[in-house]
Amino acid sequence: MLRTLKSLEDELVKSFEVLDFKSSDSYYYLKAKAVLIDGSELFIREYNSIDSYLYSYHWQDEGGLLRIRWDNAPHHKDLGTFPDHKHSPDLVESKEMYLDDVLAEIKAELKWSLKA
Repeated sequence: MLRTLKSLEDELVKSFEVLDFKSSDSYYYLKAKAVLIDGSELFIREYNSIDSYLYSYHWQDEGGLLRIRWDNAPHHKDLGTFPDHKHSPDLVESKEMYLDDVLAEIKAELKWSLKA
């Protein structure tokens, strides 16, 4: 959780809000929303326990349309990176992601978009 919160200090993040947080000695659950400097939004969900790491990072434009969602919900068994995948909006393989990885990909996407 500290890694995630530290990542939210990135220059790309204009503001963020923790929507839900639960924890014990053996797990944490975090749900947050970040507004990025271009006005887009990133919805963050992480569940981390002794034997499990589940995540969903949903990036959408100002109008609410999906840009990219990274997650590891175990429902695309045919992918070589199962359970990790992303919707961009098409379904593609992805590595295991953490928030700092997601922010790096968004930065790359935004720099490309600004040049186009």
